[in-house]
Amino acid sequence: MLLPMIESLPAGFRRFCRWLFVPALAVVIWGELKPSTHGADMMWDKVLHFTAYFGLTSLATVALRERGRAIWAAFALALFGGILEIVQGFVGRDAEWGDELANVVGVVTGLAAGLLTLQLLRRFAPQPSGASGGADETVR
Repeated sequence: MLLPMIESLPAGFRRFCRWLFVPALAVVIWGELKPSTHGADMMWDKVLHFTAYFGLTSLATVALRERGRAIWAAFALALFGGILEIVQGFVGRDAEWGDELANVVGVVTGLAAGLLTLQLLRRFAPQPSGASGGADETVR
């Protein structure tokens, strides 16, 4: 009973990431553009930016499954974070370079984590019948 669940994990996990990306993106947009409370500690604010973009990028990377597309998505998310920082200046929030730096560090780290997750999913994915599965087989 456990084996079918384990065999479907890689495809199911990627599907889960695709479904979760849009609501996560909506939460990040809301969080960056909602009225400021002015009570947040500066370090806590940077952790929130890092975490948001780490999560978005790792979800996108796993959902897209290909390194090239994931790199483009990461670039787009870093650019999107910068655009949101600029927009914050027009909605009564403070646009900060430190926030964008935290976004970019989150994007780069999320890309690395997503690519590592893809490697692990490929390693544990069931091999199609007839596949050698040898140690010298290359991973895309």
